[in-house]
Amino acid sequence: MAPVRTRLLVICGVVLAATLSANAQEQAPATQQAPGKEAVGQAQPAAPQGDAKPAEAGKKPEKPPPSGTSKDRLFFLMPNFLTLENAEHVPPLTPGQKFKAVARGTFDPFQFVYYTIIAGIGQATNSPEGYGQGAQGYGKRFGAIFADTTIENFMVGAILPSALHQDPRYFQKGKGSFASRTWYAMTRIVVTRGDSGQAQFNASEVFGSVSSAAISTYSYHPESDRKIGNLMNTWGVQLGLDSFSFMMKEFWPDMKRHFQKKREAAAARSS
Repeated sequence: MAPVRTRLLVICGVVLAATLSANAQEQAPATQQAPGKEAVGQAQPAAPQGDAKPAEAGKKPEKPPPSGTSKDRLFFLMPNFLTLENAEHVPPLTPGQKFKAVARGTFDPFQFVYYTIIAGIGQATNSPEGYGQGAQGYGKRFGAIFADTTIENFMVGAILPSALHQDPRYFQKGKGSFASRTWYAMTRIVVTRGDSGQAQFNASEVFGSVSSAAISTYSYHPESDRKIGNLMNTWGVQLGLDSFSFMMKEFWPDMKRHFQKKREAAAARSS
C-alpha cells in the first residue's frame, strides 16, 4: 500500500485546489450582475395575471421521504455519499443499499484520478520496489491501490455492516465546541450506530480494515512486503486515514456554508 504521507499529500492537494477554486468563484457573481446595471430604470414587463392559478385549498406540499444516502462531495470533488447531516432519525440501510452506496463511491470517476496520481507517485519514488519500473510496474501499482481501496471500502462499508447489522454511514454531530466535535469524529473509528439505532463498538471498521490489510499484504503485494510488521503498518495507515476522513466529514458543512456566505456577500456588493 502507498505510504500514508503520499496519500495525505494528495488529499491535501485536492483540498487546497478545491478551496482556491471556491474562493475564485466569488468573483463570478459580480461579473454576472454587471449587465443588469445597464437595465436600471427600464420598464420591466409585467407578469401575466390571467393565467395565474390559485393554489389548491387544503393541500400542503409533500416533503420527500428522507434519503438514506447523500449526493455530497467533500470539497466539491471527493465522494461523500455515506455522510448525513441533521439526520438523527433515519431508517437503517438494507444490505443492498449498503453495497450500492459503497459501489457508487468506489467506482466514482474521481477515484480513478486519485488512483492514477497515487500510482504515479509510487512509480516516481519506486515504492514498493518489488513492482519494478516501466509500464508493467505502473500497472501493478495502479492495480494495487485500486484493489486496496476497493477491498477496504466493501469490507468496512458493506460486507461486515451487513453481516453485523451496523450502519456504515457517518452521522455528523454538527453542534458543540470544536473540541467536542473533533473528539466525536475521531472516536467514530471505534463507535458506530447499529441498525437498531443504538451506539455500539465499530467492529465493521476495526475488523474490516485489518481483514482488508491482511488480504492486501499476503496476496498481490510483493513477497518482500509479506510480513506481520507491514500488515500492522498497513492497518494503522487505514485507521489513520479513516480518522482523518471523519474529521473532514464533520467540519465540511461548516466550510461549505462559509464559502456560500462569501459568495452571497460578493453578490450583494455587486448589486
